[in-house]
Amino acid sequence: MPDSYTVEHIARFAHRADGIAMPAEARDRLKRSLLDALGCAIGALGAGPVRAVRALVEDLGGAPLCTLIGGGRSSPDRAGLYNGCLVRYLDFMDNTARQGEVCHPADNTSAVLAAAEHADASGADFLTALAVSYQVQTRLLELPTMRAGVNYTTPLAFSVAAGAGRVLGLDEGRLAHALALAGVGAVSLATIQAEPVSNWKGLSSGEAAGRALHNTYLARNGITGTLGVFDGPLGLFQLVDARLDTDWEREKLDIGLQVSIKRHNAEFQSQTSVDLAIELRDAHALAGAAIERVIVEVADGAYEVLGGGKYGPKLDCRIKEQADHNLLYLVAVALLDGEVWPGQFAPERILRDDVQALLRKVVVGPDSSFTRRIPGEMPVRMTVQLADGRAITGEKTDYEGFHTRPLSWDQVRGKFDRLTTGKLDPALGRDIADAAQGIDSLAVRELTALLARVPAD
Repeated sequence: MPDSYTVEHIARFAHRADGIAMPAEARDRLKRSLLDALGCAIGALGAGPVRAVRALVEDLGGAPLCTLIGGGRSSPDRAGLYNGCLVRYLDFMDNTARQGEVCHPADNTSAVLAAAEHADASGADFLTALAVSYQVQTRLLELPTMRAGVNYTTPLAFSVAAGAGRVLGLDEGRLAHALALAGVGAVSLATIQAEPVSNWKGLSSGEAAGRALHNTYLARNGITGTLGVFDGPLGLFQLVDARLDTDWEREKLDIGLQVSIKRHNAEFQSQTSVDLAIELRDAHALAGAAIERVIVEVADGAYEVLGGGKYGPKLDCRIKEQADHNLLYLVAVALLDGEVWPGQFAPERILRDDVQALLRKVVVGPDSSFTRRIPGEMPVRMTVQLADGRAITGEKTDYEGFHTRPLSWDQVRGKFDRLTTGKLDPALGRDIADAAQGIDSLAVRELTALLARVPAD
């Protein structure tokens, strides 16, 4: 048995976060991710699956302690559930990556925000807690998760507990038990992302975040958890046949510098491919009817999840949750429409003959040399073969929004404005954007009061 457990080291890191200097650029990019997450959440209002979650929250009730985006209040864990489903549903928020692994650190936002609102925390304390969550979740990607058949909501449970426990003021001991409680029951299967993809792909992160927050409150009330969840007998290290080498005593709050924000409404590993498809379409005035074949070469992870590898064949594409995780569809619709935004996932667009025919002409294959260039790049090579015999080839290493080329505040604000158009009054949108940018000088409840004013649908 170890002298101390991994959850104790993570708890100590989270507890001492006030003493860790966050680089100014990392702080600024974290606030951009916050605004981006809120735009994704507001943009998802009215979607059928999240309306079903909202109906359940209302049916079951809950102490009205925390704000639901779109109005109303519920308990912290149910606010974490519902608001988390809103953030995740469009699949348009931020990402971090390691070779063969990706996660959405914005999945932490709803639960940490609910805990911060309940604690009446300052915006600065909330931002530090959110930075802790981002750091923990991304560091846990160094363990095989998706590669080992474990869904990335498993690291999310630990990171929510770390950030929420910190903002709730848990001491190191109870923080360690919060991590243990949240993580031990959170080992979910990567088959969530496999065909046939269902609504749960877009909701599981919200459920995991709400459940982890619930378990953090149990630890606050003195419930103990399995401290050996990582390194004990039958723990996570044994399950994935790997260990974590992170030195939590030296860990920083700098993951914000590695965060990418999506430019296109598509799975993260497809971003450069979608970008390149649009560039080739525009540069060569490509028409869908003239395309005979499209060959796309990507990293191993993108092929396995999106291109017809071990997560299943991609020719049957019928619903949004399938389409936004289907590189055949994403490349085809990008070549036809010149963009990939929520409108490209309307049922009538997915099922239209033009895109259904073209996606069957897209062939995706892996290139292991591309895999070795992750996370510093996200390479793709694409060849479009035309009916007149021409072949047009292009290659890209990344896209605007990738962590090496981050979106500016103006670009993030433009994305927020487009996602929220028709969802709220423009003046309220400006106030929310200003509050996200200035969160470290506000109280959290000033931001949540604005989110309560967003119309429900």
